Amino acid sequence: MGVLKLIIKREFIAKVRNKSFIVMTFLSPLLMVALSLFIAYLANMNKGEISQIAIHDTSGILRKEFKDDEETHYIDLTGMPLKLAKETAFKSYEGLIYVPTVSNINELTKKVEYISEDSPSMESIMKMEKVIDNTLTHFNLKQLGFDATKIDAAKVDSDIHLIKFSGEDTVKGLNEIKVGIGSAFGYLIMMFIIIYGNMVMRSVIEEKTNRIIEIIVSSVKPFQLMLGKIIGTSLAGILQFAIWAIVGGVILFGVTTMFGVQTGPTATVSPEMMDMAQKEMGTLPAYIRELWNLPIATLIISFVVYFIGGYFLYSSLYAAIGAAVDSETDSQQFLLPIIMPLMLGVYVGFFTVMNDPHGTVATVFSMIPLTSPIVMLMRIPFGVPLWQLILSVVLLFGTFLAVVWFASKIYRVGILMYGKKPTWKELYKWLKY
Repeated sequence: MGVLKLIIKREFIAKVRNKSFIVMTFLSPLLMVALSLFIAYLANMNKGEISQIAIHDTSGILRKEFKDDEETHYIDLTGMPLKLAKETAFKSYEGLIYVPTVSNINELTKKVEYISEDSPSMESIMKMEKVIDNTLTHFNLKQLGFDATKIDAAKVDSDIHLIKFSGEDTVKGLNEIKVGIGSAFGYLIMMFIIIYGNMVMRSVIEEKTNRIIEIIVSSVKPFQLMLGKIIGTSLAGILQFAIWAIVGGVILFGVTTMFGVQTGPTATVSPEMMDMAQKEMGTLPAYIRELWNLPIATLIISFVVYFIGGYFLYSSLYAAIGAAVDSETDSQQFLLPIIMPLMLGVYVGFFTVMNDPHGTVATVFSMIPLTSPIVMLMRIPFGVPLWQLILSVVLLFGTFLAVVWFASKIYRVGILMYGKKPTWKELYKWLKY
């Protein structure tokens, strides 16, 4: 145990005293805040801009249906020849809506054209199609003898009241919030594994290349050396993440308070959309109550447990790869099988947990050790049976111990191998030594 402590201390001190580590620890929060402010600035630049679109309607049916709003102004060029209207629109406007003369009004569903140099956004296309659809629908209703105005007045906007069996009111969009919370924890674990797992691998490659490893293994068991590197690097990583969170949060709060700059998603959302979201999703106190009812303590404890288990599991694989190769270039062929389960966990979480958090797919992948640190954290806000949580943790740490045992065998042979690129077949042979 004394030797392991010395290795952990050596790795931790070596990492935190590294110039690049110190620079990036304090420079990264500044860069992230600057990036957030830059994105907010770019988002605010487009506010207030009005799109100008020309209309050439020889049928006379849709010309008056395209009405100006806060985002778009329509200019009627029907009095010009079509060729001249196209030239004018090309020089002065974003595009031209061309409505030809038709014998049957329903032909306009296929014959209206939007002419522009750049492709319009889906939102713009849907907006134009909505105007055409409403106009033609009203025309058809009148042809059939119906009063379109009365039909529009008869339309209703329903608002379902959500309530639990216990009688408590609940809110809309709660599942999305739960997935967002779980995803944030899972994504943090994934990024930590990738960033600091690579750091473990580079550390092993560096010592192997400098032949320092030959001196170290003469007095230390490979298993102790590998485990010490993993723990020491993880402690340095946790320290760096803590500094990022504190420094970045203080800087961002100071900048937004002093200059009144909005950052994040709210920077691009209009007041009308915010009001609509508040109407659709409920009131703030209801959300606070629902968030308070989430298994916060279980989520935080599970995050720590899965963070440790997931990081140790993957870092042992990174250390084994570092021992097997002579350079980072040679390691690329072995990294894909490590990264793929992490990416699979993210996609499974997003596409299955939100729709069916207790379904077979979500449950199975929350048990598989390579994906459980991500998928299980996404499921916990929905409520997970205790036996599933315990089984998942046992499988994770059991797999970690097994992987460390196998990885130490590769580590023991690989750290003394030079000048040859190992294959998967050779790695399998090293396990038998």
